[in-house]
Formats: sequence, C-alpha cells, structure tokens
Amino acid sequence: MVASGAQILVGTCGYSYPEWKDAGFYAEDTPSGKMLEAYARRFSVTELNYTWYQMPKAPAVERMCRNVPETFRFAAKLNRKLTHEVEPNQWRQEAAQYRAGISPLVQSNQLAAVLVQFPPSFQRTPANRSYLAALLDEMGDLPLAVEFRHVSWATDKVYAAFTEKKVTLVAVDVPDLAWLYPSVDVVTNPDLFYVRFHGRNAKGWNAGSMQQQFDYDYTAAELSPWADQRIPRMAAQAGAGLVFFNNHVRAQAPNNALQLIQMLIRQGLFQ
Repeated sequence: MVASGAQILVGTCGYSYPEWKDAGFYAEDTPSGKMLEAYARRFSVTELNYTWYQMPKAPAVERMCRNVPETFRFAAKLNRKLTHEVEPNQWRQEAAQYRAGISPLVQSNQLAAVLVQFPPSFQRTPANRSYLAALLDEMGDLPLAVEFRHVSWATDKVYAAFTEKKVTLVAVDVPDLAWLYPSVDVVTNPDLFYVRFHGRNAKGWNAGSMQQQFDYDYTAAELSPWADQRIPRMAAQAGAGLVFFNNHVRAQAPNNALQLIQMLIRQGLFQ
C-alpha cells in the first residue's frame, strides 16, 4: 500500500503462532509450514522473529522468499548473539554468519530492514556505546533499525548520531514506565521510519512475563493518534515506513494491524 509520499507497510511481529488458529486468523487445518503463505494473503510485510532465536540459514530463507509474492517484504530481527548474549571475541563472526543467512532477502530485494533490538539491561554506558558503534559499522551496508528498551538512550546525542549514520530509530508504543524507553517518534533516517506496537500491559512488563507483556488489545481511541497524527508526521519525513504489532497473544496483533490499515485508508494515506 502506497501513501502520498511514503510507502507504508503494516504487519505483525512474527506470523507462526498456533493460537492464531484458535482465534480465527488461520483456518484450523493450516499447518505451520503454510502459515506464511496464508499470512501473505492478508499482509505485505512481516517481521521475522525466529532470526533472533536461531541463526538464519540461506536455504531456509530462500524457501520463504519463494512462498510469498515478489512484492512481499521482510524485516529480520538481528540474532540474540549480537544484542542480548554478546561474546566480545565472537560477535564479528556471528555478524558474518547472520549476514550470510539473510543474503537471499538482500538478493531478492525483499529485505525491508534489519531490526536491532536491545534488552532493558543494555543501558547507555561507555562500553555499550562503543559496542553499538562497532556493530553499526560492521552491519552498515544493511538497512538498520535500532530499538532500545532503556530510557537512558532517549537523548538528543543518540538521535544526532543516528541521523548522521542514517540509522533508523525505532518508535515504540509501550506502557508509560519510568525505566522503559519512551514512546517518541523521532525520525533519524530519511529513507525509513519504523514503529512497533508492543501493547500497554504495564503489569506484564514489570513482571517480565512475555505472555502477559504482549497480551493487549488496542482500542480505536489508542490507535487514532498514531493514524491521525504520528504516522503521517513520520511519513512526511521519510521515503518509507514499517509498522508492526507485537501484541501477538490471541491474535490481537493481526486484528489491530488490520484496524490501523483501515484508519490510514480513511485518512487518505493509502492509494
């Protein structure tokens, strides 16, 4: 779907959830190997979660590309060995392995972005700043989007550095918690903006329970400011945009994504 100025793609963080069959998004007889194909009939982009858990392998990624239309796009989450479980003497080899694994997406022109998502423990310390700079340099020829989870990164110095490097700062919709990176919509890359909706379940975030954390159903009143103001404002500053819903419990993510698409259509953003 194309907006007047920016190409905006809306989808979900991951697509392979068995409970989505119970919620009616997938037919009951849909095998896991056919979920991407079924998903692609409703959306034109997805965020790959599995690439965080396991290192992607080119043959498997190439098969995924063949199961969707050529116009379908993927955002690939960077592997946890490069964001959460970094080994100082090994991460460059891990980076090379990751790059090789997602190479079919690059070759087919279906890679929309690489999501570099750091945990709340990754605070803005000198050591972490140095590692981030080195990682961005190592992966710099890929379209990078960085998501922080700690408030210490919410500073103009970070925004200026990202703007200089043309690295996308991920905007998030999250609960209003003092330690959590806030919901700001600063555009640092004229080529791409990136938004992730995580839900506003503050109890789940404080408890560290992923099942609770992403169990949230957005209301129209909560999505309207994004559709009416925030996304249009970001779209005016970038050539393309990615919007993903991560509230995957009980298929709330695809339902909210489709709801947002309809709102953006009514705003005249999509042709």
